[in-house]
Amino acid sequence: MQSAAAIGLVRPCAARPLAASPRRGAGAGLPPRGLGLSVAAALPRAGLTASGRRLGLVPASPLEENRAVRPVAATAAKAAEGAAGGEEGSGGLAKTLQLGALFGLWYLFNIYFNIYNKQVLKALPYPINITTVQFAVGTVIALFMWITGILKRPKISGAQLLAILPLAIVHTMGNLFTNMSLGKVAVSFTHTIKAMEPFFSVLLSAMFLGELPTPWVVLSLLPIVGGVALASLTEASFNWAGFWSAMASNVTFQSRNVLSKKLMVKKEVSYMILARVSPVTHSVGNCVKRVVVIVTSVLFFRTPVSPINSLGTGIALAGVFLYSQLKRLKPKPKAA
Repeated sequence: MQSAAAIGLVRPCAARPLAASPRRGAGAGLPPRGLGLSVAAALPRAGLTASGRRLGLVPASPLEENRAVRPVAATAAKAAEGAAGGEEGSGGLAKTLQLGALFGLWYLFNIYFNIYNKQVLKALPYPINITTVQFAVGTVIALFMWITGILKRPKISGAQLLAILPLAIVHTMGNLFTNMSLGKVAVSFTHTIKAMEPFFSVLLSAMFLGELPTPWVVLSLLPIVGGVALASLTEASFNWAGFWSAMASNVTFQSRNVLSKKLMVKKEVSYMILARVSPVTHSVGNCVKRVVVIVTSVLFFRTPVSPINSLGTGIALAGVFLYSQLKRLKPKPKAA
């Protein structure tokens, strides 16, 4: 309060400079007689010299101090945001590169599996034996990962094992039918037929789960069915055994999905890609994967493909893409 009063008394004096005291010696530098001790004590704060002259220095008010600090704070905030943005940018780039590498490995493994599987089935036309060996190798790998601690061994009760058993049976049958089809027809044709999986998914879900599709989903099935039919009519390697084996593969794999929902069994196939992206991105990637497998198998085996056959395959795959997008759309809630 004293300082504030002193400043209030001094500021009116700023209009005229104080005259220097005529006294010399011991009284030099003392304030004029008209000012009290309290005011004199405040004179140095007001910017007066010993001679009483004003230096023009006025203490900054809190508002002025805030204005002075504000640009510095803004600069510091921008610098912090820039550093954080740089870290987020580098982190986002690393995640993108990692995701791209996973997609690349996913496609590469599928290409290698289908091409090598076809070559083995050509040399050894025994799909049952080959499927048995494939699952046996998978079992050994799973046991090794459990023993070494790479993966945590799941704790499954007897009731859960009984619930999983039918899923395991239809999954095994699906792989067996796929191998049977690959042994009879071209890889590209097998995967073109397997593009009809959405059709059987909608059909079985409606029959056993009571899930009725929307009209848009039903319309998206038309190009799938039409494209597969067009590709089948113009397929050079067509035979009924390969065709029906691929169709049976569709039925069994989609039965597995329906049983999973029916039995409410948790599906532990959480792929690394599916854990990092949305289901829509994964479904699009799966559609692209089928295109990549078809194209690479045609180039590797030099499968003769007519323009109409290519058109039918393209229409079917476009229908699969459209179906995957429509299935992810949630209907808007009706307003009350």
